[in-house]
Amino acid sequence: MDSGALEFQAFDAVNNEGASGYLTIDLAAIRKNYEALSSMLAPARAAAVVKADAYGLGAEDVSQALYDQGCRHFFVAQFMEAQALRPILPQDAQIFVLNGLQPGTETACAKTGIIPVLNSRTQLRQWHVAASSLKRSLPAVLQFDTGMSRLGVPPQDRVALATDLKAFTNVEILFIMSHLASADEIDNGQNADQLAEMARITEEFAGFDISFSNSGGIFLGGDYHGVLARPGIALYGGIPSGQALNPLRPVVSLHVAVVQTRTVPAGARIGYGGTHVAAGEMRLATIAAGYADGLPRSLSDRGAVYHDGVRLPIVGRVSMDSITIDVTALPEGTLTLGSLVEVLGPHQTLEDIAEAAGTISYEILTRLGHRYARRYR
Repeated sequence: MDSGALEFQAFDAVNNEGASGYLTIDLAAIRKNYEALSSMLAPARAAAVVKADAYGLGAEDVSQALYDQGCRHFFVAQFMEAQALRPILPQDAQIFVLNGLQPGTETACAKTGIIPVLNSRTQLRQWHVAASSLKRSLPAVLQFDTGMSRLGVPPQDRVALATDLKAFTNVEILFIMSHLASADEIDNGQNADQLAEMARITEEFAGFDISFSNSGGIFLGGDYHGVLARPGIALYGGIPSGQALNPLRPVVSLHVAVVQTRTVPAGARIGYGGTHVAAGEMRLATIAAGYADGLPRSLSDRGAVYHDGVRLPIVGRVSMDSITIDVTALPEGTLTLGSLVEVLGPHQTLEDIAEAAGTISYEILTRLGHRYARRYR
């Protein structure tokens, strides 16, 4: 049995939680990844994107670990995420809301010291009104659309926005930013196009610091860095660009327990719809995780798990709470009730399972469910 499985069995015996899956989040690896990215960026700084509960890994624990490593800038997507994070971090940590604010949340945002990323003239105007109501200046970040057509002030609004900024003197713009759409593809021409557009914006809005790079952008070189980069997936061990080798440390491992084993004859139908038919006698194991636990249905008859380095293919459809695997390659009796198989670990990376599922590592990471027993180390 591999060392990870032994560790999880010991964890189960001590805690007696009865869990059927064990997800380990290596906070030391997250800290090391932040340290490595910070070194690459210097003299620019690294923020941390901890939206979606720190990509599903637990924003409270992850953010505290990153703060201890020296991070002082934290980005979430929604105001409710910022509200939950604010009491956890010391006051010198700045928390930014990437989506800006929905109407009616401005005063609460201001009073809790959270900083919105303003994506439109409307959001800027509402923040100005809040500042006027509170009779004080309020900080903000201003985002521009440089070609992604998602969030940010569009090009046709920039002239009017410059006029707004002169009038709304009670809004303090800490820096301006944009988001790279194709930074994970180093040779994609859109990167250079967006960089050129960002250069035009900095000429029109002179005097502001710039935040431009996401995880992939860090690897595009210093021209993309600005003063503050916003790594997300790279912090959590995902490959941030089209590199063959991942320069960052893996952060998560996942082991899932066997519920039942059986031997089926040739011609046996396996799983919902009977989509997989045994070509010969097969030994099967059913494990206690499924698409409700973040393992996509698209892994059906495509993905695999591992035991002691042996690949065990998924056969039939992934169910809500279970997956059937072909264990014929293992000596009979190797897996029994409670045995653990590796879903994520040294033999299968986030990228491996994402490729098998026809998706991206971000989706796999953020969907890992809360029915696994979680261990932070």
